[in-house]
Amino acid sequence: MRRTRSAELVLCTALCVSAPAFAEPATADTAETDAAWAFSASAYVYFVPDDHSYVQPSLTADRSVLHLEARYNYEDLRTASLWVGYNLAGGDELAWSLTPMFASVFGRSNGVAPGCRGSLSYGVLELYSEGEYLFDFGDPAASFFFNWSELTVAPLTWLHLGLVTQRTRAYATTRALQRGLLGGVSFGMANLTAYVLNPDDSRPIVIVAVGLSSE
Repeated sequence: MRRTRSAELVLCTALCVSAPAFAEPATADTAETDAAWAFSASAYVYFVPDDHSYVQPSLTADRSVLHLEARYNYEDLRTASLWVGYNLAGGDELAWSLTPMFASVFGRSNGVAPGCRGSLSYGVLELYSEGEYLFDFGDPAASFFFNWSELTVAPLTWLHLGLVTQRTRAYATTRALQRGLLGGVSFGMANLTAYVLNPDDSRPIVIVAVGLSSE
């Protein structure tokens, strides 16, 4: 388990450090787009057998290279995190984006968290991942590496299917890395996605996510 966590943390750090070398400079054609704000909101409803069910909301705001984000119930229940990050992007057929970030975490858990989020897309395929390492001030032994990753295919413009993995301590689980399936639909600025984690369990974890985006 320690080897898996270390490998994920090294990969996330390496991407954050190396990405600026490949970033494409802004052009006059994108100047007007970069000057506009883009917003998104999402809510993930967790149905956890033999434990608590809860809602995990997030809000984001982006303008050019600036990324702002607020999360609740992500690192722990009754805990909020406020993020600031730097957006990087590039590629054409193989498009990529990466946002190194840093957060203040407060509530039932308190600390700071460096992290990053990024994606790779090629045609109908997309890989998305977000990770962070929480340095817990209240209990250093409880410091934790969180990760959420999705690999999806979009056979139709409004339909996406794929695989998901999650590493969290927000609820009790015997699996260091949870794995599952996902399926979702989008319509205009809205999207709806259902996840089933640990589908081989007799009572798997079910997540229903709804999102809105101005992009």
